[in-house]
Amino acid sequence: MSAFGVRALKALNKVFPKQIHPFNMQVQGEKSYAMWQFEKGEDTIKFFLEKYSAEEMFKDKKVLDFGCGAGGKSLYYASLGAEKVVGIDMVESYEQESAALAEKLGLSQKFTFVLGDATNSGFEDNTFDTIIMNDFMEHVSQPEKVLAEARRIIRPGGRIFINFPPYYHPFGAHISDAVNMPWCHMFFSESTLVAAYKELVRDVPDGNDRIKFRISKKDDGSEYFSYINKMTIKRFRRILKNQSITPIYYNETPVRSIVAPFAKFPLTKEMFVKMVTCVIEK
Repeated sequence: MSAFGVRALKALNKVFPKQIHPFNMQVQGEKSYAMWQFEKGEDTIKFFLEKYSAEEMFKDKKVLDFGCGAGGKSLYYASLGAEKVVGIDMVESYEQESAALAEKLGLSQKFTFVLGDATNSGFEDNTFDTIIMNDFMEHVSQPEKVLAEARRIIRPGGRIFINFPPYYHPFGAHISDAVNMPWCHMFFSESTLVAAYKELVRDVPDGNDRIKFRISKKDDGSEYFSYINKMTIKRFRRILKNQSITPIYYNETPVRSIVAPFAKFPLTKEMFVKMVTCVIEK
């Protein structure tokens, strides 16, 4: 970690506009993370809507939402007519938050939160009609196992909907609650980013929680962002190939239409693709 690098990043951080982030909205009392997720529900599926209707995805279906967070997006899917939505996440505090919103929205009978591991969900084979992984594949430590588990518990004819922002896109470092600079992870080392992030959230009311949530230590004592796995387009496509998966739908959406050519060029696409969208059918 470079002290100069931390100072430089913090100085540059003031140049760029603050990013809208649910963690900050919750701290400021604007709305809970769960409610923010619910209100942004359509955004979580908009990249699929170019090919499939919301009714095709959810109407009268048994749905599993991998990485449901505080359950807001799961409840949005329930509001679209799903028979049942199960949300699974590893953060214990999300269970109470999701239950409170489900009660408020009158959707408690349609929603269940499961505190668990996506690599070993405990569900029987062929259980769900729809599995959705929205902004999830870039977070799990064992994405290969998660995908294999999803394929096990989806029923024949069922579909797995995956979308994620690749690591090298402008805010792929997933620290935009404090770091406003796009592509910061392209210009600064991870140790510098970790040190700067800790300083930037130090005085935030939930700063310690954010640090524990995002940062872990390696065996050698060095700190790193354990919240993400640095999933790239190349790595994801390799996972599909290794598991002999041919998607029925696949798309890479550019950050902006003006940079679309860069999102197609092999040497630059990782930086200029905003979202990878993939649908797998069993």
